[in-house]
Amino acid sequence: MEMFWEYFNAFWVGGLICALAQILVDKTKLTPARILVGFVVLGVILGGLGLYEKLVDFAGAGATVPIMGFGNTLAKGVIKGIEEKGFLGVFTGGATAAAGGITAAIFFGFLAAIFFKPHQK
Repeated sequence: MEMFWEYFNAFWVGGLICALAQILVDKTKLTPARILVGFVVLGVILGGLGLYEKLVDFAGAGATVPIMGFGNTLAKGVIKGIEEKGFLGVFTGGATAAAGGITAAIFFGFLAAIFFKPHQK
């Protein structure tokens, strides 16, 4: 039964984050790009303050998969980079922490371009 609640919490927290983004798209004049950047920055701020980790502990993938989770990953990477390399970690930590996800996005985007016929609208 405990596993059910883990899935349930992931679903409603991730859904709430996505619903909030959709409301911003529908009800404001903000562009989707600005909303995405805002969510990444919010994830960085909450991650830097140590607050986002509590949400991750509660919701798991419901908090790590949305774009705010990417911001949190960047913040954790920068903090770790500073601990290991000092000031240079400010510039290298975030990229190091997110390298796996960025690489996967590039790789799967490449595969999609090979198997499907990409074109501009």
